[in-house]
Amino acid sequence: MPPHRPPFQAPNRDKPYNGQGTSRLDSMHWADVIANTLIERGGKHLISTGITPSGSIHVGSLRESITANAVYKALKDKGADVDFIYLVDSYDPLRKRYPFLPECFEKEVGKPICYIPCPDGCHASYAEHYITPFLNAIGELGIKPRIIWTHKLYEEGKFTEIVDLVLRERSKVGQILGEVTGRKMPENFWPFSAECPKCGMFSDKISGYDFPYVHFKCHCGYEGDADIRKGEGKMPWRVEWPAKWKLFGVTCEPFGKDHAAAGGSYDSGVRLCREIYGVEPPHPVPYEFIQFKGKGQMHKSTGNVVTGTDALLITPAPVLAFSVLRYNPERHIDYDPGMGILDIVDEFDKVEAYYFNGGADEKEKDLLRAYEIAQPSAVRSKLPLQVPYRHLVSVAQVSDSFESAVKVLRRSMDLPDISTEDMEVLDQRLNCVRHWLNAFAPEEVLYTVSQERPDVEITDEERAYISVLRERLAETEWVGELVHNAIFNTAKELGMQPKVCFLALYRLFINRRSGPRLGFFLSTLDRDFVLKRLSEA
Repeated sequence: MPPHRPPFQAPNRDKPYNGQGTSRLDSMHWADVIANTLIERGGKHLISTGITPSGSIHVGSLRESITANAVYKALKDKGADVDFIYLVDSYDPLRKRYPFLPECFEKEVGKPICYIPCPDGCHASYAEHYITPFLNAIGELGIKPRIIWTHKLYEEGKFTEIVDLVLRERSKVGQILGEVTGRKMPENFWPFSAECPKCGMFSDKISGYDFPYVHFKCHCGYEGDADIRKGEGKMPWRVEWPAKWKLFGVTCEPFGKDHAAAGGSYDSGVRLCREIYGVEPPHPVPYEFIQFKGKGQMHKSTGNVVTGTDALLITPAPVLAFSVLRYNPERHIDYDPGMGILDIVDEFDKVEAYYFNGGADEKEKDLLRAYEIAQPSAVRSKLPLQVPYRHLVSVAQVSDSFESAVKVLRRSMDLPDISTEDMEVLDQRLNCVRHWLNAFAPEEVLYTVSQERPDVEITDEERAYISVLRERLAETEWVGELVHNAIFNTAKELGMQPKVCFLALYRLFINRRSGPRLGFFLSTLDRDFVLKRLSEA
């Protein structure tokens, strides 16, 4: 039997938000701290983030987008002139044939992912195939940056001046990279790879440069010139990343902690900005990774991931964003797609009630701001309808449609009239619960109501309890809390251990030794069905 929880108390939903649940001015949420730092540097800002869509993009990658969006929102709230871009690194090469790809993709290794065919034939390219669901996912979170494809930047000549600069200053660029990384750079180092028109792969065997042409020889035997004005090649990552900062005027960018390590990409980017590009580097926001609880880091290269799309199928959008925003970026997050989903929704609902009704202590004020930033759109004017998520887990398993679920909820809870907006939220949550039950729920929360009395033994003492309970329930209003109280109080009055009584009822209805919170569970079932089953005992 699960541990007893206090009965659900519906918050005061009629009390309008009066602005005292949180304070933007006084908030010390990490996003506001970063925003204040940026404003001290100037009044105009550009937040940037991005990814190479080389495979299914996991939920951990959402942290970067959510973090960037939080800083963007904080700056907007403070009246700053701010823009937000998302760079799809579509011109990067496919590094290897990943386990999730068919053997025919072996021949695509080394080619730009923007020109590799879609694995399923449903998108224009490999890059588009893997970035599209991720962009849809961040859209659901209310994250709407300008989307920029890097292969188009090259094709349209946006990088021409910068590529020309790094090629002319290649010795100094190589010196900086060597000093930062501690690696000995090749004597014939060129910060450019040419795209071969014969085989479609990149070659770094450069023999000379005379604007706008880079002379190269490919491993396939082709020898010729690449025109830097037409996107016929690209800069390496360590050179290209700060080149984007210069091109767009980026003032802030979140990135994984691996890039922030000593000698990492950010360190080399800082020096290239100041010594080659003539600009200041953006304010860094390094973040820890999201990892599977008890299993470690996710890796898209192996396909061993929970994708951003999967995460949103099982978690309401604002809850998922809140689960990231509640932690400082420098703290790692354990992602638990099992029971952890129920826990984080419970936490979200608690903070939501504080936001509208007050009652948060000093330590929880940052959580109120996290709740505010997590909303995909404007914060509601009053507390949304709150139905305990664990109760929805039961409701979803005894109803086969949204309409029937609403009927069950009206029967099991003292619900007010439900607004259209609340109906939409309820529908979303039920869909999330159903996906969670189908894909990630642990075995102990899954059950099926026995339509016929299970062949289980009931002791005389249990039968006496069940007889009295049936009489009580026949006169009890069919609301979860009241049913729960009847179950518990009857056991107490008869001098029986509630655990023993709960066990008997679980066996009688689902033929299990444990299950959902009993009173709320029984209230989801038809009263006549419950009374009949108790009579059969």
